[in-house]
Amino acid sequence: MQLYKNYLAQPEFESLHDFQNNFKITVPQNFNFGYDIVDEYARTEPDKHAILWVNDEGEEKEISYRDLKENTDQTASYFQTLGLGHGDKVMLILMRRIEFWYSIIALHKIGAVTIPATHLLTEKDISYRCKAAGIKAIVAVGEENVVNHINAAIPQCHSLKTVISTGPIFPEEWGNFSEGIDQAPAFNGPNQMSELNDISLLYFTSGTTGNPKMVAHDFAYPLGHIVTSCFWHNSSEDGRHLTVADTGWGKAVWGKLYGQMMAGCTVFIYDHKKFTPADMLGVIAKYKITSFCAPPTVYRFMIKEDFLAYDLSSLKYCTTAGEALNSKVFEIFQEKTGIMLMEAFGQTETTALIGTFPWMTPKPGAMGIPSPQYKVRLLKPDGTDCEIGEEGQIVIIADRKKPPIGLFQSYYRDEERTNEAWNNGIYHTGDIAYFDEDGYYWFVGRADDLIKSSGYRIGPFEVESALMTHPAVVECAITGVPDEIRGQVVKATIVLAPEYAPGDEGLRKEIQDYVKNVTAPYKYPRIVEFVEALPKTISGKIRRVEIRDEEIRRC
Repeated sequence: MQLYKNYLAQPEFESLHDFQNNFKITVPQNFNFGYDIVDEYARTEPDKHAILWVNDEGEEKEISYRDLKENTDQTASYFQTLGLGHGDKVMLILMRRIEFWYSIIALHKIGAVTIPATHLLTEKDISYRCKAAGIKAIVAVGEENVVNHINAAIPQCHSLKTVISTGPIFPEEWGNFSEGIDQAPAFNGPNQMSELNDISLLYFTSGTTGNPKMVAHDFAYPLGHIVTSCFWHNSSEDGRHLTVADTGWGKAVWGKLYGQMMAGCTVFIYDHKKFTPADMLGVIAKYKITSFCAPPTVYRFMIKEDFLAYDLSSLKYCTTAGEALNSKVFEIFQEKTGIMLMEAFGQTETTALIGTFPWMTPKPGAMGIPSPQYKVRLLKPDGTDCEIGEEGQIVIIADRKKPPIGLFQSYYRDEERTNEAWNNGIYHTGDIAYFDEDGYYWFVGRADDLIKSSGYRIGPFEVESALMTHPAVVECAITGVPDEIRGQVVKATIVLAPEYAPGDEGLRKEIQDYVKNVTAPYKYPRIVEFVEALPKTISGKIRRVEIRDEEIRRC
């Protein structure tokens, strides 16, 4: 059974044209993923596989929908015994532990607000989030660094009432997750039913230019991932889907929960401490993964492996997003597997906004076409529509009183930032792109990262994409540096591969000439700096603003 079809006006599509013109989500008066998807499967197909969890130590857990309902009910009951309920904010720092799935579904069932978070948060990050959101409880892995940072933050977290550990460390005065659900009484349902417009999820954005914003999604949000999973990931009924993502980031619910379950596809979770391409390929082969999603960096490492050593015959569909996809990576992966990588674009504020869908032939580096779920346009700075090849900001035409399913409600407790991004019936993504003669969208960069040099508008993304194909470049960031003659010039800040020397002046010239040949010559970096590491946010996004500010201080 594929439950997502119950929520579409038309459950099947014969062509891309049919999909574009007739896709429509039928939104019920109320929707709760815990009851309407998880419990519905438990009622109709209790033995159906919901989750297959494995870790890098050889442990395995195969969880049916009967199991999932029982465990999430008990977790919901445990949370209720701690005084948690409708509207309460609960932060989950659970990495890829199975307790994340039990907890988020349980929180949905009791109408609470889930705040996924990464295990990389420090004391400062945790205390900021507690104060900003009014967090009442934290459920976390009992690992030393996580425990130490939470304990250090607790005195500043005045709203925080409960901290729960999943082990192996169980600090004094923390709850024990396993014991709690074992001892909880039978679940009798929520004390107050959630409504469609209630906040279900809060995500803290990565904060590349300031404090993180809180992106608020409602209980209808999971339905927005029908496109993400069923028409971008192309999740198959009774297949196994693996998305490479930690549960602290929005990508986890894109590829490890909502859409996959609605598609009737088993969520495959690989709980690993460190990414190793050979191990990832081994897992795909051993567990017969049918669809796979990862950022281009993962594919870049994987294609260096001997694919003939793995039986990848089960793998039918692969997707990617999050950064530039190099055409060489696309070509080599296709040569090795016969599979073309399908790209997409979205934000924490949205679901899959632009994508390469099953009826399409992908163009390496292109995001695809707009999802029929949204009214997407490209606008020039004067507010007029872009023509073919013209760069403009990606926007969504949307009524804030009745936004499309999948689009965020607001930046929680920040009306000013909400109004800056979403006004006059338009949500401004802040991302710049152009489209070609076939309607495929190509990413250029963030609006505030664009470089204006000698009358040219240069997006860092394209230059970074060119640089990343040079064997000396491991990571890079492109920024604009003030220049008296040109206004700005392009600067490349580069982390080199170990076998290259940063003092090699000839290497600078080689890299500059390389970029001139790969992309338009006016985009080449006139300044090249080699560094040991790039400044990044907790989520791993490069902080170009920090590089720019440092350059201004030098001037």
